[in-house]
Amino acid sequence: MCGRFNVESDPLSKLLLELVQLRHPGPDNHNAAPTETIMVLRLDDQGEPELVPMRWWLTPYWAKEPGSRYAMFNAKSETVDKAPAFREPFRKRRCVVPVSGFYEWAKSSTRSSDGKSRLPYYIRPQESPGLLLAGVWDHWRNRATGELLESFAILTTQAGKALEFVHTRQPVLLSLADGRCWLDPDASADQLKAMLGPAIPVALDAVPVSSYVNNARNKESRCIEPIGTPVAVSAGPA
Repeated sequence: MCGRFNVESDPLSKLLLELVQLRHPGPDNHNAAPTETIMVLRLDDQGEPELVPMRWWLTPYWAKEPGSRYAMFNAKSETVDKAPAFREPFRKRRCVVPVSGFYEWAKSSTRSSDGKSRLPYYIRPQESPGLLLAGVWDHWRNRATGELLESFAILTTQAGKALEFVHTRQPVLLSLADGRCWLDPDASADQLKAMLGPAIPVALDAVPVSSYVNNARNKESRCIEPIGTPVAVSAGPA
């Protein structure tokens, strides 16, 4: 799964300028969590790239109302083209979520100071200014007020062997070329599905961090401070 990530606008602007000639407007968020508003990259009605704020918890256009009863912040890549909430966004409303890195919690044989038996890792690129996560988005309108809600989910896939020690799932990571293709409305189903494996487009470090990040209200840079030696994860295909 992917339930937290880090957004730092300055380095992400370098990645976005290379991808689509746009700068990340911020704000920075060292511990972004589901239901929060995040900047997401999509194509506008004229087919031009734009960065727009969206709620990280997809609400289908046909839903009666927004809610959090079901976990809609991730979409399984294995079923995204069939699941009722995600199949139309997968065909028509794909997006890219630029992040500086993401968090996962690995099982541990010892308990931390807060009594938890999972160790948080911050997974970041070794040299690249950021990562591109595959996403889908939708729009929902309140019939009574006309208010529009745009929201998204991040696609996940079975973790590759290099990341299995952290979690059994990982976000779908896109290269620059894949990111452009993912946004392309004319991309074929075969092209899209070819991107949904556990590829690692750039070398990563899995950095042990403190349980301070466990609380989503903690947003400071302390969330990404190492408490141990990073584990190197080489780039490689799915």
